[in-house]
Amino acid sequence: MAKLKQVIKQLSDADFRVIHTELLGSSADKSAYLLTALRNGQANDARIMEELDVNTNAYYTLRSRLNQKIEEYLLQQMEAPRTDLLKKILNISDIIFTKPRAIASASLRKLEKELIEYDLSGELIMVYKNLKKLHINSSDYYTYSQLYNKHVAFTLAVDKAEDILSEYFKRFGLYSLSNDPEDRSALCLLSDEMTNVAKLYDSHRLYVYNSLLTVFHRLFVIGDENAPRSSEPIEDILAKTAKILQSFPLDPVYHHLKLPLEYLKMEYYNHYGIYRKADRSYEEISESYPYLLSNFSGYTFPSRVLFTRLERAIRLQMTESLEAENEVIFQDLDIPFEDVPFVTNYYVYRSLCCHFAGEHEKAAKWLNDLLSEVSLKKYPLLYMELKALLALEYCLANDNELYTQVVGSAQRQIRIYGKNDCESVATFVKILKILTSESKKDKDAKILLMTQKSSYKNSNIFNPMRYIVFDERIIGLGSKTRLTYVDPDDDMDNEDA
Repeated sequence: MAKLKQVIKQLSDADFRVIHTELLGSSADKSAYLLTALRNGQANDARIMEELDVNTNAYYTLRSRLNQKIEEYLLQQMEAPRTDLLKKILNISDIIFTKPRAIASASLRKLEKELIEYDLSGELIMVYKNLKKLHINSSDYYTYSQLYNKHVAFTLAVDKAEDILSEYFKRFGLYSLSNDPEDRSALCLLSDEMTNVAKLYDSHRLYVYNSLLTVFHRLFVIGDENAPRSSEPIEDILAKTAKILQSFPLDPVYHHLKLPLEYLKMEYYNHYGIYRKADRSYEEISESYPYLLSNFSGYTFPSRVLFTRLERAIRLQMTESLEAENEVIFQDLDIPFEDVPFVTNYYVYRSLCCHFAGEHEKAAKWLNDLLSEVSLKKYPLLYMELKALLALEYCLANDNELYTQVVGSAQRQIRIYGKNDCESVATFVKILKILTSESKKDKDAKILLMTQKSSYKNSNIFNPMRYIVFDERIIGLGSKTRLTYVDPDDDMDNEDA
C-alpha cells in the first residue's frame, strides 16, 4: 500500500486530474474516490473502507486495479516521444528520396542524436545505413560504416544476452525440480557465457542483463559466499543497476525491469536476514504479483517469490490469512501449463497456504490437480515428495481411505527408487506412520526427535516439505487417522519408528 500512496502523491496535478477524470468517465467512482483519498492522505485504510462500504478483500482488489490504471497511464505518457521517433525512422526512405542530400544528411544526424539519447541502438542501424549511402563519395563514409558495423555487432550481442538470460531461467526451473548436478553445471556455464558477452562492450544494457543473472546465480545456485573474491558485492551491483534504470526513464524495457530488480533486492536482504529492508522491497512489489509472475520469466525466476512470500508470513506468524489473500490476488492469473516448474511452484504454494489455513481438503485438491494436470515422470523424487505431502493432507482431513491409498503408493515408490536415494521422503513417511499409529505413548516426543535429526528439511531448491511443522495441532489431527493397509513387502514397517 505504501507504494501506491507514494506514486499518487508524486503525480503532477495535471496527471492526477486526467486519471481522476478517466476513472469517473468509466464509472469507476470508487476508484476515483480512493485516488483522491490517498492523494490527500487525510484518511487511513479503515476509514476509506468504511466510506466505500467494502470489505478487506474488495479493498485490496480496488487498490490493485487503481495501481494498474495509474501504471498504464504513466507508461502511455512515457512512450509518446518514442512513438514520434519511430515514426521518423519509418519516414527515412521518404527523406532520402525527396529531400536534397544536405537536408537529408542533417535530418539523419539530428535523428541520430535523439536515438542515442533514448538509447535506441537497434534503430540507429537504419540511420547509419542510410548515412553511409549519402556519404559514399566523402571521407565520412568510413566513419558511418564503422558506426554501422559497431551497432550491428552490439545489437547482436544484446540479442545474445537476452537469449542467454531466458535460457538460464528456463534451465534453473528444471534444476529446481531435479536438483541434478548436470543442470547446475549448465547454469554455471550460462553464467560464464553471459559475463563474457557483457565484457565485449562497455554497455549499461549488457551490465543490467548480466546483473539480473549474476545476482540470482549467486543467491540460489553457487551461494554468495562461494563467489570469487574479486566479484563485485551484490549490494553494489543492485545499486548500480537501479541507477542505470533511473537514468533512462523513457526506456520501456528499463521501466519494466524495475520490478524484477526490486524482487532481487528482496531476495538479497531476505538471504542475509536484513528483514527491515526486505520488507520494504516486499511492499514495493506486493501489488504486482500477478504481473511479475506472468510477464518476467525471461528476466528472472518469478515463481520463487511465492515461497519467499510464504517464508515471510511464517516469520511474522501471518500464515492463516495467506489463502484468503491469494483468492483475490491471483483470481485472474494466467497459468502457463506448459511451464512445469511454474505450475508446480504455484500449485504447491497454494496447497501449503491452505494447509496453514487449516483447509486440508482444499490443500489436497491443489496437489491432486497438479499430479493430474502435469507430467512429472522426469522427476521421480519430486513425484514422491508430492505424494507424501498429499498423504499428509488426507491424514489431517481424516480421510482414512485416501490416506491409506496414497501413503501406500508413496512407500512402493520409495522401495522402487531406493531409500538411500530418497531419504528425505522416506523420513517424512516414517513421521506420518508415527503420527497415525494407535500407540499414544511418547508420540510427540518421537516425532520431535525424528524432525530434529531428519533429512526431509534438506537444502534442495524445491523442497515444500521443509515448511511442514508437526506441532500440537497437526499431531492432534493426524492421530484421528489410522493406517488400515500395510504393504506386506514394505520393509519400512519393520524399522523402529
